[in-house]
Amino acid sequence: MLVVRTNGLTKDFGDRRVVDSLDLAIPSGSVCGFVGPNGAGKTTTIRMLLGLIRPTSGDGQILDGDLHNPSTYLGRVGALIESPAFYPQLSGRDNLMVLTRLGQLPSSSSDGVLERVGLADRANDRFSRYSLGMKQRLGIAAALLPEPSLLLLDEPTNGLDPAGIVEMRSLIRSLAEEGMTIFVSSHLLSEIEHICDHVVMIRSGRSVFQGSVDELHGTRNSELELRPADPSQLGTLAQLIADRGLQVQIEEATGSVITSGGAALAGELNVAALKAGIVVVHLAERERSLEDAYFALTGSHSGDVETIGALGEIQ
Repeated sequence: MLVVRTNGLTKDFGDRRVVDSLDLAIPSGSVCGFVGPNGAGKTTTIRMLLGLIRPTSGDGQILDGDLHNPSTYLGRVGALIESPAFYPQLSGRDNLMVLTRLGQLPSSSSDGVLERVGLADRANDRFSRYSLGMKQRLGIAAALLPEPSLLLLDEPTNGLDPAGIVEMRSLIRSLAEEGMTIFVSSHLLSEIEHICDHVVMIRSGRSVFQGSVDELHGTRNSELELRPADPSQLGTLAQLIADRGLQVQIEEATGSVITSGGAALAGELNVAALKAGIVVVHLAERERSLEDAYFALTGSHSGDVETIGALGEIQ
């Protein structure tokens, strides 16, 4: 069962296309990571799902409601978009009480959501005295007031220190265990790997991958890391491997050459290096990270990695 489904979702701002024919299919009960670099169109997509901006074209359904008629589903959706805005001189509880009155919700619901996000013992403290992590949790508490079936979170770990990130991970997982569907955007693949079971990856407004985290892991091939004893031979070693029709990356930071392929190639490459007068002091198989999978899917790579094609040309 799909909680979010879009077909050809597109948004133009003047002559600039920010979201381009995006098809989303978010399973019920999942924690779905929405991943892409800054400026990829994540926030614009979420704003369209919430009815804050109108799509240029495309359609879809949210919780069986019509994307073009947000009133058919917004009552069952909670959201935290960017930094939460509250009255600084009011307590956390009083800020939520204001929202319950505006939303015509039971006033008793504020204490329940404060407990769920771990702020019950700080409920009477002024919002201005909250840490950034506490402010984010209060924002999620506000999003939980209508008891939503779908929760949309836009970069909820942005600006948090390591302890705050761990707390946010734990909170999101606990909400998922209650059966809620959570759609969380991030530009940090490591965070998505920790909390999500479904992933949508976008680049320049287009989808490049959509599926379970297990399926994404399946796109990753193992790699070999080779490090020559003489750093000056790094380029020669890379070229030797590229001449065998293999894709090669040079990692300047570690002084290593990375190539696709598993343990079966290790012996062959080691012998070839020795014949070329290159002593390899480190040779190990390693799995590619989710970051590597993203770079492979999008055709990009990190700034400190050079890619050498099969013909030896630096790309």
